[in-house]
Amino acid sequence: MSKRDYYEVLGVSRNASEAELKKAYRRLAMKFHPDRNPEDARAEEQFKEAKEAYEVLADARKRAAYDQFGHAGVDTSAGAGGGFGAGAGFRDIFDEMFGDIFGTGARGGRSRAYRGADLRYDLELSLEEAVAGTTVKIRVPSIVACTECAGSGARKGSSPATCSTCGGVGQVRMQQGFFSVQQTCPRCRGSGKTITDPCEACHGSGRIREAKTLSVKVPAGVDSGDRIRLSGEGEAGENGGPPGDLYVQVNVRPHPIFTREESNLLCDVPIGFVAAALGGELDVPTLDGRVALKIPAETQTGRVFRLRGKGVRSVRGGGVGDLFCRIVVETPVNLSSKQKDLLRKLEESMSDGSGKHSPQASSWLDGVKKFFEDMKL
Repeated sequence: MSKRDYYEVLGVSRNASEAELKKAYRRLAMKFHPDRNPEDARAEEQFKEAKEAYEVLADARKRAAYDQFGHAGVDTSAGAGGGFGAGAGFRDIFDEMFGDIFGTGARGGRSRAYRGADLRYDLELSLEEAVAGTTVKIRVPSIVACTECAGSGARKGSSPATCSTCGGVGQVRMQQGFFSVQQTCPRCRGSGKTITDPCEACHGSGRIREAKTLSVKVPAGVDSGDRIRLSGEGEAGENGGPPGDLYVQVNVRPHPIFTREESNLLCDVPIGFVAAALGGELDVPTLDGRVALKIPAETQTGRVFRLRGKGVRSVRGGGVGDLFCRIVVETPVNLSSKQKDLLRKLEESMSDGSGKHSPQASSWLDGVKKFFEDMKL
């Protein structure tokens, strides 16, 4: 008798996904398995047929050959081999196909070792420390393995005993009709061991809370938002699991002079209006020391001067950034009567109507005048 099309057997389309194939097979396996249909030869044949179809279509190589050549392209004798044989108990087929639903699987085994939690530490640095790099000591509260019992949870000189409920596997099986469900052992909570004589230091948990001092090497060029990972310095694992990591989160405090933008530094440089008008030279600070900055005559507020190579070298590499100095012309305050008179005389001497001494103000006034004239039209 000719074989039915495998896609037809499972009731799926030819472009069915792996998940759709598995779902269809589960449904048929539950329906036709011999353990559920004793002395029903037809159900057994349908189970074998579904099993064979799934084993071919679930294998990418076999499926490709089947799609191209049909039954002649695959070795269907493999269907009688490993995997789910016709003589397999219903418990085995259920555990293999449905174990992931219940989160355990049927093969049991000892409980998992759990990795410890990762920790975060917020580290504040000055701009100078972040740019140059530094080494700092930090004190981190954490959960570590108990040194008194070496993490076993049992009093020194004793050892945990095998759990009598689960026999040391950490899981127990509950039978509900033909369903067999595995659950974490309620007595040992999945560890497979019970502690009859607990450690006094950790009270049987195998872990204690304490603060530890660590030395953190901060590389040069870090900035706010950067993280430094200290592998294995997080919380201790459970059931012999590895410890987590410690992430040191860098936060650079605001600087009274400089603002950082990636590898560049910015600063405002206030100057008097006389120096702005006549020009001059002044010392400006950098992270390497003072640098002379030449101010040309007639410098206006907002003009930016660039000092190359006076910025920061980023921790991510690349060249050193620049320092940008923005000029801020400061208006005199707290003037005496004599100083005010001198300023008025200066203003009178420049008020010839040409606007050559204040070109920006003159241009702005012309624009305002035109604006109001256009409104009257």
